[in-house]
Amino acid sequence: MGFWELLVIAVIALLVLGPERLPGAIRSTVKTIRSIKQFGSQMQAELSENLRVHELHQKLKDAETKNLLNLTSDEQAALDELRAAAKSVNPPSAPLAEPATKNTTAPDADIKSVENRKDEN
Repeated sequence: MGFWELLVIAVIALLVLGPERLPGAIRSTVKTIRSIKQFGSQMQAELSENLRVHELHQKLKDAETKNLLNLTSDEQAALDELRAAAKSVNPPSAPLAEPATKNTTAPDADIKSVENRKDEN
């Protein structure tokens, strides 16, 4: 839009809304435009990510048809990227900690020690 078009819109808005409601209407309009732009940016990023995933999936299929032999540089790069992503999602597991050893005694021994204490009193 040109300068004159914006000026005409501003004058009409001032006449229709009045000086009291015009600032609130401008803030509301700006907020709506920002949210629309943000939504558009999010959708664009999501679509780009989905396209990238689809391309990686297609390259992986091509590599599988070749039995992972004689891969092109694009297929090898896609395979390396998928391996790196898999490692970041599933880090190598640490060795399991040794189980703590309990001082276990037979239940009968515990009962007998309680009975012996009763008899001593």
